[in-house]
Amino acid sequence: MIALEDVTSRLAAAGFVAAHDEAEELLDCAAGDGAVLASMLERRLRGEPLAWITGFTSFCGVRVRLDPGVYVPRWQSEPLARRAALRLPPKGSAVDLCTGSGAIAMVVQTERPNARVVATDLDEVAVNCAASNGVKVYCGDLFAPLPSGLEGRVDVVVGVVPYVPTKSMSLLPRDTFVFESTLAYDGGDDGAEILRRVIRESTLFLRAGGALILELGGDEAEILQSDLLTRGFTDVNLMVDDDGDVRGLDATFDA
Repeated sequence: MIALEDVTSRLAAAGFVAAHDEAEELLDCAAGDGAVLASMLERRLRGEPLAWITGFTSFCGVRVRLDPGVYVPRWQSEPLARRAALRLPPKGSAVDLCTGSGAIAMVVQTERPNARVVATDLDEVAVNCAASNGVKVYCGDLFAPLPSGLEGRVDVVVGVVPYVPTKSMSLLPRDTFVFESTLAYDGGDDGAEILRRVIRESTLFLRAGGALILELGGDEAEILQSDLLTRGFTDVNLMVDDDGDVRGLDATFDA
């Protein structure tokens, strides 16, 4: 059996900044099987996401199952999930777009157990993963697969939709597209192509006073100001990280 110190040193030498924590996760998952541990370690050293190897991740303290090929939720998205739960009435309804593993939907449902929380994703592998996490999920493009009965009745629309400008895709970590699909990242020429669609299409589902909560980056909040105003959104609040960078927005639909 490979010792914790050996796994940690190999991960650290390969540049993994949380080498000790990752080594502990791998050892726990291997459950004493040396061959399994060796295989898992080699997968990690090739750059495969840790959550795909162990089969789970933690998001806002919620244990989320992850299948290979499914977008791994980032800790930077946790404030988005918490904001969505905060804006959702106890017995309200919420939609999580591009749900991936269903992580945001799971957090919202945990915080609002009596609310109706549904999700959508274009990728069937992600849909199956989210379903295995107990999420009520529909396969299709953004709002398209949702039941028509939700129109005009949704309290919160939340989503981490693709928002990386096409020209900036090459700046993402080199291992990203060895394992993950560009489908989860590419937001078009200015990064706001899909965000604009969400703003436009959400007005069919949000009730008056409902919240639209979206992750974004760069100058996209500024780019989207006119779209939000034109579609009837007011009280736009930006979500800023500890470095002062805009990471999302929370807008109210004034139908």
